[in-house]
Amino acid sequence: MPAKGDHEARRADVAAAVWRVLAAEGFGGLTMRAVAAELDASTGMLTHYFTGKDELVRYAHSVAADRTDSRPMLRAEAPGLAALRVALVNVLPTTPENVAMSRVWVSFWDAALGDASLSSAQRERYVRWRERLRVCVVDAQERGELAASDDAEDVAVSAAAFAHGLVVQALFDPQRLPPARQLSLVDDFLAGLRGR
Repeated sequence: MPAKGDHEARRADVAAAVWRVLAAEGFGGLTMRAVAAELDASTGMLTHYFTGKDELVRYAHSVAADRTDSRPMLRAEAPGLAALRVALVNVLPTTPENVAMSRVWVSFWDAALGDASLSSAQRERYVRWRERLRVCVVDAQERGELAASDDAEDVAVSAAAFAHGLVVQALFDPQRLPPARQLSLVDDFLAGLRGR
């Protein structure tokens, strides 16, 4: 029996391999065989970690969530619109790391739509993200940067929809939507909110 430290190190190797497969192939390409090939190991070795594809997909979701939550992010210098801008920019595929992260999450949506447990986890992630955006909107309203009469939750939903719509378009058409244009579109979106 391997030592606990060896098992944990190997599990970290497996997590890194799962992430590389997800970033390259998405959830549709995530198979025991693909992860084993990425590890230069046998699929039999993976059965020590996963009983099958469903367990692998659930593990991959946790790897994606951990990677997303622990990645370095931009920090806002001020609350309000500045913080809202940073929150939106942090999800855009403007760096190679964010492109990989976006590819993983967009491909995950398909898996989540067909699985109640994964769908619930995704819904909860959206609830938390929209709440962070709503707090930025409320701060912007209190600072006089946005109209106090706008419903903060509706503005947060619009901001989330704008950002993820831009993510999908940039993934499919990166030449037309390079990082500089994505940032410009975020600024245009925020200017539109200010002008309402």
